Amino acid sequence: MRNFLGHSSRRLKAAIAFPLIGLALFLLSNRVDELRVYQGANVAVFVVAIISIILLTGYSGQISLGHGALMAVGAYAAVLSQIYWHLPVILTFFVAVLAAAGFGAILGSAAGRLTGPYLAGTTLALAVGLPSLANQFGFLGGEQGLNYDVGLPPAWLGADFTQYKWFFWISGLAALIITWLSFNLLGSHYGRNWRALRSNPTAAALMGIHVGRSKVLAFTVSSGLAGLAGALLAMTISLVTPSAFPTSLSFSIVTGAVLAGVTLLTGSIVGAVVLVAIPEITGALATHLGGSEKVTSNLPGLLTSVLLIVAVLLFPNGPQAIMKRTRKSSQ
Repeated sequence: MRNFLGHSSRRLKAAIAFPLIGLALFLLSNRVDELRVYQGANVAVFVVAIISIILLTGYSGQISLGHGALMAVGAYAAVLSQIYWHLPVILTFFVAVLAAAGFGAILGSAAGRLTGPYLAGTTLALAVGLPSLANQFGFLGGEQGLNYDVGLPPAWLGADFTQYKWFFWISGLAALIITWLSFNLLGSHYGRNWRALRSNPTAAALMGIHVGRSKVLAFTVSSGLAGLAGALLAMTISLVTPSAFPTSLSFSIVTGAVLAGVTLLTGSIVGAVVLVAIPEITGALATHLGGSEKVTSNLPGLLTSVLLIVAVLLFPNGPQAIMKRTRKSSQ
């Protein structure tokens, strides 16, 4: 009874907190410059992508190094549905989720028999190979890519409401909705099954949990969220191209999830902010080191790798876990 009341209380707090956070973010978008608004939109995109990893790795225990490719699946599905079916933008996002989830269900069915480095290697191969397939099919636009036009902001928002603010509103609302839905999903029967699966698959099977089915479901849900993140990313750059979904994107998302704390949904904001800040940090470092093209192109990947190693060694459960332990020890 106490657990039920505690969970209901957390749900009520979340139901109140999320609209307030959304309102604060939208008001903030009117008080910062265009660059910060655009960066805010990218933070929201990475929040969705990092949550997809948290659900998969933090709760079901499956490791994926190929979520950048799943983002590409969602992005291409969204833009193709717009070009050929002339769907409204909101429906192209649903198409992105369904396409990536379907692809993830197929991949998850095969990956359900794999664990540890074997699963990581399989998804890494996907990240390396899948985006390059766009060059082999003319209708996917090749390296030039396909334009993804979400349209101008509604007139009722006013003449001063810019395109970047529109991107921020859409991606920010998507991130809030996904965070709230994920929060409730993890508190449900499925979330409890995934936690049991991650802790001890054998014990979970003895408890009556269908291990293979639970793994596939987790992979499917995670892939759908990655597809949505891919469509949102394509929206912010107004283009879908293989170069927008490199292999390094998959590693960046995993790094963001580790920085977030692989089991902490709220930590996804921390990871996303760090990922968006990396280009600025590397730009400043490149300028300080001479600004050569070689240094500029390699620094982001190097910094991401260093961050991942440091995070795994120093705070594998995220900085929030360390802060919680510190508060408990001081009480």
